[in-house]
Amino acid sequence: MITIIAAAGEKNELGKDNQIIWHLPDDFKRFKALTSGNYIVMGRKTFESFPKPLPNRTHIIITRNKNYSVPNGCFVVDSIEKAIEICPKNQTIFIIGGGEIYKQSINIADSIELTRVHNTFEADVFFPEIDLTKWELISSQFHDKDDKHNYSFAFETYTKIL
Repeated sequence: MITIIAAAGEKNELGKDNQIIWHLPDDFKRFKALTSGNYIVMGRKTFESFPKPLPNRTHIIITRNKNYSVPNGCFVVDSIEKAIEICPKNQTIFIIGGGEIYKQSINIADSIELTRVHNTFEADVFFPEIDLTKWELISSQFHDKDDKHNYSFAFETYTKIL
């Protein structure tokens, strides 16, 4: 199973200057809970936005740079197809970004775990539009803003319509 996991603003904003543009601790907790113990696929810029590899996950980085150096336990490939190919077939593969990798994977994914941040932001990277003729929203859990979260948001789960 291939699952896209992302957080996006109301206009599909993902980030700016290779940074997330909000701080939502509950979203980080959910991301960790869902992806821990699994393979995570990302573009080079997403990988470089982390201070170090995320613990308890196998990182697959997509880049055109054939000499790209990564720490032990991380893998480098040059396409989304090759990234999927080296993942185990019996567990969920998480596509974690960025914008271009999401665009390349949305047609091969089985599900989308989206945190919809209820605000608009200045951004330079965007999530692809979810075509509701191809995807069905099967759950949505709303969280209001509070002392730890400057924005309200919803955890949305989509599955591909077969």
